[in-house]
Amino acid sequence: MNKNILILIATSVFLVLSSFVAEPDLVRKKTYDIVVYGGTSAGIAAAIQSSRMGKSVLLIEPSSRIGGLTTGGLGQTDIGNKQAIGGISREFYQNIRTYYDDPANWKWQKKSEYKGGGQSRTGEHEDAMWTFEPSAALTVYKKMLAKEKVKLVTEKRLNRKDGVRKKGTTIYAIVMLDGTVYSGKVFIDATYEGDLMAAAGVSYTLGRESNAQYGETLNGVQPNNINLTLKKKVSKNAFNHNFVPGVDPYVVKGDPSSGLLPNINLRPGLEGEADDKIQAYCFRMCLTDVPENQIPFKKPENYNELDYELLLRNYEARKGLIKDMYSYSSALLPWINSKMPNGKTDTNNKFGFSTDYIGRNYEYPEASYEEREKIIEEHRIYQMGLMWTLANHPRIPQKVRDIASKWGMTKDEFDRGDGWQNQLYIREARRMVSDYVMTQHNCEALKVVEDPVGLAAYTMDSHNVQRYVDANGFVQNEGNVEAGGLKPFPISYRSIVPTESEATNLAVPVCLSASHIAFGSIRMEPVFMVLGQSAAIAASLAIDHGVSLQDVEYEELRKTLLENKQRLAWEK
Repeated sequence: MNKNILILIATSVFLVLSSFVAEPDLVRKKTYDIVVYGGTSAGIAAAIQSSRMGKSVLLIEPSSRIGGLTTGGLGQTDIGNKQAIGGISREFYQNIRTYYDDPANWKWQKKSEYKGGGQSRTGEHEDAMWTFEPSAALTVYKKMLAKEKVKLVTEKRLNRKDGVRKKGTTIYAIVMLDGTVYSGKVFIDATYEGDLMAAAGVSYTLGRESNAQYGETLNGVQPNNINLTLKKKVSKNAFNHNFVPGVDPYVVKGDPSSGLLPNINLRPGLEGEADDKIQAYCFRMCLTDVPENQIPFKKPENYNELDYELLLRNYEARKGLIKDMYSYSSALLPWINSKMPNGKTDTNNKFGFSTDYIGRNYEYPEASYEEREKIIEEHRIYQMGLMWTLANHPRIPQKVRDIASKWGMTKDEFDRGDGWQNQLYIREARRMVSDYVMTQHNCEALKVVEDPVGLAAYTMDSHNVQRYVDANGFVQNEGNVEAGGLKPFPISYRSIVPTESEATNLAVPVCLSASHIAFGSIRMEPVFMVLGQSAAIAASLAIDHGVSLQDVEYEELRKTLLENKQRLAWEK
């Protein structure tokens, strides 16, 4: 045998053996057909669908609790149009109805006493229920997973620095912080942060694009231009969730030299221009007015009254501007208390100073795990202090305190023991940039995609992004957008898969390719489940045919989506 050939063979054997020694887990660990990173609602739907298509599937949840926001307090389902929801997503809500058909699940309230409201109201003849307790959602998800062949592991975090192993554009394994290695044929990033996507080298963006970038009108900075002399409001989207005119932004009223109160910027930026700021996060609190199941609001140990000075000043300013504001409860509390079964709530942001911790989440998407935990705890302490202030502070009107103090955290929902969940409402983080970017034009049906994998139906929605000093010298919030009147619109398959040159076996159904304002319509839990299921179907077809996700034949994908009860077009 030729000496050079012998040297070549010996070198090859050495390299192979060396790789086995360096990464022994890659040899020992099972290779799954589909690896889903993120046990959110989307991740669970993806795992269930993968199992139903006969694929071996691993579902990895970085925390100890599956279900994301759906089991983390968001029980008032944001839908837009219920009929746009199909597949496993609708199946989940049907199972929620079955859960509450059981009298044993009504502990603190009779079923006949409960009546949901708003867009999530359940009709008498509906097959699904759209409001629920976090614990009910967790029970339903666990039962759905138990029927499938899904391997679930929890408390495993991706090594975001160098934990994605690729050969060319193909991911063949991911490594956790503890060194555990999971191999797969196709990977699905179902996290709210897009951690696997980012670690795999896929292009993404943060913050708001300029209106000019995609020819939109609702993106970028959205300042609240109020001229007190002309009494003219220029930006209608800035009207809701804002301060009343006249709230002073300085530590000492009227004295700029005293400095700005916490979390206020001097200038917001130009209207419609891009920035890297993120819409506000909060905890979707589960409150109760049932005394036996209630934990009173607690004053945080490091409570700082200055953090709530704007709240106090806003109440004082409102008292002089709004006639009879204390005669009806909807004008009293800066929260939306949506009723859930068993005397509980899903409590969300309302008015100019509320549960959204505006301006304190900008670093979260790119932050380390330790830094994220710190940001999450800061949000929790802020909301703890907010609730205590509303129930106890002497500068809060007495009627407000009386109503606020009737509520408390629930004893029987979360594991911490203080009634607070660990899941922060990550409304938006990274957004992939792929071959197709969903924009305002898609939401308004000015452009219609030809490769739909699901429908979105919610208002183009953004919570506030920052606080600033307006031209009159007063404080205002900026970033709120509520543009409704939309019909359900299709979401492109190309928006949930990366550009082929970056990754050929990765799907991203949560941090999908969309502009800030289009993502604001798409980013709802029912839609995430729809997209998670569709991603799993595409992954299964890619495996069956030995092709990349980008090369999956759309007509076959469409046929399989419809066979699995997905809804792809709106004809009503």
